Amino acid sequence: MKQWMFSLGTGSLMLMSVSGYSQVKKEDLKIAIKQSADYIANTVLDKEGKSKCDYNLTEGKWYDYEVPWHTGQAVYALLAAYKQTGNKAYLQAAKKGGDYWVGMEIKDQSVLKGMVAAKHGDVIGEDFIVFATVSDGTPGIYELSRVTKDQKYAKVATSAAAWMLNNMYYAEAGVCYDNIDAKTGEVLKEKSPFWKDKPNQKLFDVSRPNTEGWLFMDAYEFSGDNKFKEAYINLCNSLVEKQGKEGVWMQFMPNFIEEQSFHPRFSLWYAESLVKGYELTKDKRYLDAAANTARTFAKAQLKDGTIFYDNYLNGRQPDKGSATGSSVAFAGILWMQLSKYGYKEFEQNIERSAVWLMNNRYDVKHPDPNLRGAVLETRTRLRNGKVWLVNRDIGTSFGLRFLTDYLKFKYGA
Repeated sequence: MKQWMFSLGTGSLMLMSVSGYSQVKKEDLKIAIKQSADYIANTVLDKEGKSKCDYNLTEGKWYDYEVPWHTGQAVYALLAAYKQTGNKAYLQAAKKGGDYWVGMEIKDQSVLKGMVAAKHGDVIGEDFIVFATVSDGTPGIYELSRVTKDQKYAKVATSAAAWMLNNMYYAEAGVCYDNIDAKTGEVLKEKSPFWKDKPNQKLFDVSRPNTEGWLFMDAYEFSGDNKFKEAYINLCNSLVEKQGKEGVWMQFMPNFIEEQSFHPRFSLWYAESLVKGYELTKDKRYLDAAANTARTFAKAQLKDGTIFYDNYLNGRQPDKGSATGSSVAFAGILWMQLSKYGYKEFEQNIERSAVWLMNNRYDVKHPDPNLRGAVLETRTRLRNGKVWLVNRDIGTSFGLRFLTDYLKFKYGA
């Protein structure tokens, strides 16, 4: 029997080879859950309750990046930790994040009344609201209402869902438009700010199926309004129809068909939404499509568990400058969900993700307090003539979700 020893902030982690897999000890998982949750509650969320997002490793400074969805994911992860540990500090931190999120509600008489001011930021600035910037944060917002029994969180999310359904949903094409002008409330149907240099933009340049975060399904379950359910099923059907043979959706950004590159989370969002669609409808096509996506990410995962940011369908090697802990975790979450429904082919990948996430975390005694207990999530880009190297909060948010799911998956705890 082989053994491997890795450094862990509070001691040592023993990983044993078991029938070709690696087993993480239950006690070490619980330590990792606590360290990750403490990091999100005490470091990632600021005094307002919003996520600080990206930590620049060379500057020692935090930078905003799609704050609404990063905050919502932090809330989601903290609630998973709270349910596992019973630690009320995690619930309080989640509520603080949720209060910040619902505080974005637009209440004036503008065309955007009922929507949330979830501005994207980063490359397109503060002038636009992006569908997924809202929806990617809503799983945590709805879960907060379930856990606290306080409907205010789900109420605001459902109000935003209604605005988006009424103004951004294109039923006949099975898509939702991506962008809103934050100043005028105009939904951009002909030109996307993400394609500034592309003169002739088509429907799929300005829209996507947009089931990320399964917002319309949650809105249906909260409100009982069938229009949300009908839209969600229509969009899930659209995903099945539009999925490529490779298991990903190359016609939609941030996948890039010209380079044959696929994003480390985008298609996983769609796949997880299809699992949710199966749970709603029992339509087996949704699970099969999700499994196709899961297979593509199983191929992208290295033997040590790593998944990089840019991955390719044409045999090109990934850029090793960005190790994406959120993808390692998110793929693992999907693999565990599919395993529950009989897709047992991903067992070794799940174990690889578990080992990677246990091994690739910053020590809780790290010299930089901004990193203590975080999951590794590096992103390297070039900006304004300098290397822009960050560790991103979402590595820990998705990592914490994985760890709590894996504890139940492996030990029933």
